[in-house]
Amino acid sequence: MVAAESLRIVDENEEAPSFELPGTDGETYTLDSFADNDALLIVFTCNHCPYAKAKEGALNAIAADYDDVAVVGINPNDAEQYPDDSGEKMREYVESGRIAFDAYLRDESQSVAAAYGAVCTPDPFLFRNDDGTFRLAYHGRLDDALNPDADPSGEPGFEMRRAIDSVLAGESVALDWHASRGCSIKWREGNEPDYWDDL
Repeated sequence: MVAAESLRIVDENEEAPSFELPGTDGETYTLDSFADNDALLIVFTCNHCPYAKAKEGALNAIAADYDDVAVVGINPNDAEQYPDDSGEKMREYVESGRIAFDAYLRDESQSVAAAYGAVCTPDPFLFRNDDGTFRLAYHGRLDDALNPDADPSGEPGFEMRRAIDSVLAGESVALDWHASRGCSIKWREGNEPDYWDDL
């Protein structure tokens, strides 16, 4: 396990990079799949990382509590080296109820993670729906519990919840964009994005 912190590739108000990815339910998803939502929370995550596992409850609760927000997990990890991150395991975790996001998607090519500048699991990006275009409103940690065994100072996911509440109210997010921390994304050999060399 190598810990890493998120960095800024997509800027505030920038349009979300497009994608077309398979979900655990057998459907194919794009940004347009979530067009009926006022906000979109994309979280690059995985099944095996203790940092990611520690945030599953907070993300499941956000998905359950906010009808106008789509919570979408994207797993880009190399499943050959980390078989717990395979599509089959992803489906098992959804079917068991361990993962209860609005969608859990597989980024087999890892190109979507690279386009977003994802570094770690979890790495959350919150977008507001601006007349049909998702624009970045907040890229930062879910809460201030940065280690798997730590407790946040507020309810789990409280910082992200504040950001979501601001977006749904039509306001700017008045939070510092503190980096998320988690296991580094497991790139296939030779598939590391350009920004990886600068970390």
